[in-house]
Amino acid sequence: MATSPAPGEGPVRPVSVSLHEGTIAALKARTGKRGMSAYVESLIQRQLERDRLRELIEDAEAAHGPVDQSAVDAKRAILRGETAGSAGAA
Repeated sequence: MATSPAPGEGPVRPVSVSLHEGTIAALKARTGKRGMSAYVESLIQRQLERDRLRELIEDAEAAHGPVDQSAVDAKRAILRGETAGSAGAA
């Protein structure tokens, strides 16, 4: 049985999407006409990753309960290089 390619894999093929004129103008200004597809592809891949991460978090919370926000804040401080006394400073 064949499986579908993962996001970012498989052959490239054209699709049609509808966007507001202002969105198209901003996209062209940022990417140029030839960079639009790659830019949109990367945005969609990033959103798919975020959607999947949200699903994993929801599954974990359903199995183990909600996260302890104080523990999250403490880990975030460590990642930012903050000490216990400097987390609220700045």
